[in-house]
Amino acid sequence: MTSTEASHPVQSDQPIWYFILCWTLLNALQAYTLELHADEAYYWLFAQKLDWGYFYHPPMVALFIKIGDSLIPNELGLRLLTVLSNSLAIYLLWLIVKRYQVSARWFILLVSGILVFHVYGFTSTPDAPLFFFAVLFYYFYQKYLDKDSWITALIIGIITACLLYSKYHGVLLIGFTVLSNLKLFTRKSFYLALATGVLLYIPHILWQQAHGFPAVNYKLFERSAEGGYDFSFSYVFLGGQLALGGVLIGWYLFYRGFTTKVTDVFMRSLLVNTIGTFGFFLFNTLKVNVQPHYTLIAFVPLVVLVLISLTRKGKESVWFYRLAIANVVLILFIRLALMSGLPFVKQVEALKSYFGFHEWADKVHQKAGNAFVVMDEGFQNPSKYSYYTRSLKGFAYDSRFYGRTMFDIWPMEDSLQHQKVYYLMQNKVVGLTTDSIKCEAGTWYGGWVNDARTYQKIIIGLKTTEIKAHAGQKIEFDLNLTNPYPIAVNFTNFGQTNPVVLESCLFKGEDLIDVQKAGSTFNNIALANGQSKPYRFSFITPDKKGTYILLFSLRTEPFAGSKNSPLIKFTIE
Repeated sequence: MTSTEASHPVQSDQPIWYFILCWTLLNALQAYTLELHADEAYYWLFAQKLDWGYFYHPPMVALFIKIGDSLIPNELGLRLLTVLSNSLAIYLLWLIVKRYQVSARWFILLVSGILVFHVYGFTSTPDAPLFFFAVLFYYFYQKYLDKDSWITALIIGIITACLLYSKYHGVLLIGFTVLSNLKLFTRKSFYLALATGVLLYIPHILWQQAHGFPAVNYKLFERSAEGGYDFSFSYVFLGGQLALGGVLIGWYLFYRGFTTKVTDVFMRSLLVNTIGTFGFFLFNTLKVNVQPHYTLIAFVPLVVLVLISLTRKGKESVWFYRLAIANVVLILFIRLALMSGLPFVKQVEALKSYFGFHEWADKVHQKAGNAFVVMDEGFQNPSKYSYYTRSLKGFAYDSRFYGRTMFDIWPMEDSLQHQKVYYLMQNKVVGLTTDSIKCEAGTWYGGWVNDARTYQKIIIGLKTTEIKAHAGQKIEFDLNLTNPYPIAVNFTNFGQTNPVVLESCLFKGEDLIDVQKAGSTFNNIALANGQSKPYRFSFITPDKKGTYILLFSLRTEPFAGSKNSPLIKFTIE
């Protein structure tokens, strides 16, 4: 018998089954009544175009959505596997802690009090499968520590691949688990798990290679290059962790979890994963603004540690018990208010995306008919338009002011070339926006663009990613323009309705402070499919010293210009 096995009578699972039934029904009801979050609509598009990878996400969420949406073509169907897998994960979590004599009452109270578990109990994003496979990993890892088994090792290898196919953050769970128990390298079966995970993940690596490793470029270069450190990144992140752990009890969970005495190898893996994951993302706030929910997988080992600690304490803390009940009541109130669409909920910026967009899509469709609807405010609303009209006619123009998305990879842009498209935006543009669309989701303005012409897939390569120069200095950039389109393209403006220009764009933070145009010789360039050609761009540095971000962009009227080159860190000394 291992140190984690119980020496007391086995507890009944009946209270847990009742809890999971209620948990499932609540999540299913919320999944059915609530409109899609913007990100969920984007992942629904993934499901319509199943592949081994996407711009900066692996494909597991697309598979989850595809299965459910094929069975039930509405919001509940899209979220069906999220709801079911979340409930199964909660039960497996119970089986993990049950061996430490954790009471069903404390388990129900704490698990239902962790806000982030509620969010991904019905929301279909990559975090939903990540949560499921993280719990599944811990469940089988606990068994693997009990008994060195080739079958269990094979299962762990498969789960490892599933973790990485869910979200790249899964590598933290794998890495910190191995770090907590280096003796794993003495088990022959461990290498089977390692080899299985790597082999199953090869298709995604090949996909990334075929598309120029977009996830690596975005997470390590493009994302970190935008702006600089802001102290608010760190304290907002820390505040977010306390809220996600439970609005009233989060602070105590961290104290109790981090101070739990480790008595076996499995507990050591829990503590290393908890501290390691939270610490990793806190450190990242020194470079970028880290979303609080990125730490979802750290809350799994944290809650297990807290439950073990409370069980060892023996005597119940009456004050904490009452506080935990109040915390659950508060979360349930928030969820019911969200389902009911109470007015104060709709004023919360993070929740506005859940309301009014079905009506919005219908009204836009009445104006646009079967034409493509082009928006340049990000991928969210074009995705919602495609979902609620089931038309796949929403298109995100990824402008120089926004990051690249899957709309830069999918062959959707090819279909709207030289077509009449409906351009939808949230600001009036004189001479363009002839329509106004008002609904619960807000006010939009639209107008028709004849003979649309865009080049957001053209790749502008450079030999450098960082430059230092003096104010007013002239710099010659040797650009390399590559055509990835299946057809030939040219940049002539002769006989064209909407002219194209090549521009350098200099940003200070989020502000575009300088734009310079290429000479007319640029318009003589023509590129066959897959062909590359050089072009020398003359650039004059600004007068003011400082650190900037420079990129090169192809712009055609009336659009803002796409992000065609990597970001260059530009320092004026």
